[in-house]
Amino acid sequence: MDRARLVIPRDQDNVILSIDGKEVRLTNLRKTFWPELRLTKGDLLQYYADVAGVLLPHIANRAMVMKRYPHGAAGEFFFMKRAPSPRPAWIEICSIDHGHENVIDFPMIQDRAALMWVINLGCIDLNQWYATCDDVDRPDYVHFDLDPGDAPFERVLESALIVKEALDVLKMPAYVKTTGSKGLHVYVPIVRGPEQKDVWTFAKALAVELAGRHPALLTAQYKVANRPKGRVLVDYNQNRWGSTLASIYSPRPRPEASVSTPITWKEVAKGVRIADFTIRNVPARVRKVGDLWKPLLLKRGRFNLGAFV
Repeated sequence: MDRARLVIPRDQDNVILSIDGKEVRLTNLRKTFWPELRLTKGDLLQYYADVAGVLLPHIANRAMVMKRYPHGAAGEFFFMKRAPSPRPAWIEICSIDHGHENVIDFPMIQDRAALMWVINLGCIDLNQWYATCDDVDRPDYVHFDLDPGDAPFERVLESALIVKEALDVLKMPAYVKTTGSKGLHVYVPIVRGPEQKDVWTFAKALAVELAGRHPALLTAQYKVANRPKGRVLVDYNQNRWGSTLASIYSPRPRPEASVSTPITWKEVAKGVRIADFTIRNVPARVRKVGDLWKPLLLKRGRFNLGAFV
């Protein structure tokens, strides 16, 4: 049975809501987060409440790096890894050893209450760990961040189709989403086994190979100073240990309040745009098409990368 829709009050600044049996304090709900769009912090919370059903399975059991925007999308932000104290007792923690006796207690978003609590801290986008907390060194997907740099978005679309073709040859299932910012993300669900560095090594090898085959379009040069103009970066380096990307269904601090949205390869071929998907229309899209990235949650259909590394 579906849970009742969670409604964020629009006529109050501060409230305490009972969400699935847990009390959550929400603050500054009428604070403007996107002035030109007249969207408030409450609107952001309502968006997340509306997509929680498809979002939560993708971020559950993963450490969350918080990127906080206390003054809205156009304001300054700061990163926060450690879960703040005091915090509700029901916020689950993922403790990750970063070496030199530096253990960081990351929060995890396990349910709607935790989601509202994290977003209320001023987080606009969500950035989760690539591996689940029970084994933080072994990811369950490999991905490619297609970053246009100074290239037009049409070149990103062309690049994505080239990456898809290469993955098809390798018989690797590939799923694509907008970044919500400037580019596209291509993900491959893998059987958990290879360690993070091995996943990174594979991603680098494929990125370098593709850049070598398509030098007028692609580059694998991670350092900005070394990148040729007008090329799309096949960014493999985001697969390195401890790095994160904006999660599926994350709004971004962009003027149009765009959302990192799963899309089909047909939409890529037809010329989809980043601005097609925003806080205002993504919940309706989800109700219409469902979660296009549901295969990334399944055990079957994953690629055995261990045979390559």
